[in-house]
Amino acid sequence: MKIVVAVDSPRGAEIAAGLRREGMDVLAVVQASVPARAAVDGMLGDDAQRVVRALAEAEVLVLEVNRESATTAVVSACDRAGVRIVPLAGEPAADRIVSAFGLAEPLSLDVEAWAVVDALLRGPSLAPLPEARVTHGGPPIIAVWGAAGAPGRSTIAIELAVELARGGRHVALVDADTHSPSIALSLGLADEGPGFAAACRQADLGGLDPRELTRIATPLGKNGVDVLTGLNRPSRWPELTGPRVTGALAACREWADFTVVDVAASLERDEEIVSDLDGPRRNAATLAALCAADLVVAVAGADPIGVSRFLRAHAELRATIGATPIAVLANRLRPGSLGIDARGQVRRTLDRFGGIDDVWFVPQDPRSADAALLAARPIAEVAPKSPVTLALRRFVGEAIVPAPATVPARAGRSIRRSKAAA
Repeated sequence: MKIVVAVDSPRGAEIAAGLRREGMDVLAVVQASVPARAAVDGMLGDDAQRVVRALAEAEVLVLEVNRESATTAVVSACDRAGVRIVPLAGEPAADRIVSAFGLAEPLSLDVEAWAVVDALLRGPSLAPLPEARVTHGGPPIIAVWGAAGAPGRSTIAIELAVELARGGRHVALVDADTHSPSIALSLGLADEGPGFAAACRQADLGGLDPRELTRIATPLGKNGVDVLTGLNRPSRWPELTGPRVTGALAACREWADFTVVDVAASLERDEEIVSDLDGPRRNAATLAALCAADLVVAVAGADPIGVSRFLRAHAELRATIGATPIAVLANRLRPGSLGIDARGQVRRTLDRFGGIDDVWFVPQDPRSADAALLAARPIAEVAPKSPVTLALRRFVGEAIVPAPATVPARAGRSIRRSKAAA
């Protein structure tokens, strides 16, 4: 097994010597911060160049974890090269750092070489996330996420819900954005009702069931979409705690055939910048929804700034959700800011810098989007032949519901709704 050791001296040399005695092939031994510098710029000194060459051949990186050595660039580079990271605890915050990146539980910096080899042979044991993941099963939850900068998350979430409702399916559309909730405003719904915050409170009390969800949800016309509206004031974000959101989404699985969740952009785990480590977290709702999701639809703005922001945040998203599938949607595609071959430019950039080789495109259609906003209705209802509607219909038909029999609609759902409402 070919290994690169990135541990500060003299401990790095000791670990490398022990690994060689265990029969491992140690390609390089460098300071802990060198891979981070090499991931940013491979021309920074002989050590960085040696690490770049070694990682191209290596299978394992033994890394002393601290704030300087464990970075998004390092984890992304190792993911693209297929290099497994074995973290060693270099400081007290190592557990939080490896949890943020979804790495295995860190070993002690004083660990013997044979224990490192034993950990490699056993396979990874992932560190637990701050919020427990739900057991996935039953009707799927789809989280719609996008990097900062308004790439169109809420619009995509609304249109996905409408498209998924075709064929008689019952779809729950949830606004879990704790920074800038906007689904109620976009659809002309009253945001003073109970909404998702009430569902979270009921889940916390153990009283959330399909009948209660039917009572507090707002139907979007007669198309089979029920909306759990978001917070009417962003200052109410402490109501959406991680456990509450997890419980509410688990109840949605029993209520709807699909649950589409609109979440905020920020993925920060802000334990280190607040004094109360047990207090509420503004991004807990986003993290809990992403961890509960069976599929994450990641929305990127199809322009140079949007793609750049998306690439910087994509590695953090992958570290947050682990092996959950991601479907990338490049939204508002237009040739003006990217040249003639806009689609090819976006595809090549995402592939080269993010290792993303499967991208779906949604063209820009300002006329239909403006008409939908004016009417406070989904684009699919105002402009059924809009390029946006057709692109998302194809995405749903090929990426989410490839065959009508894959996720059959539950018979009698509309009848149960009528009875519950009565």
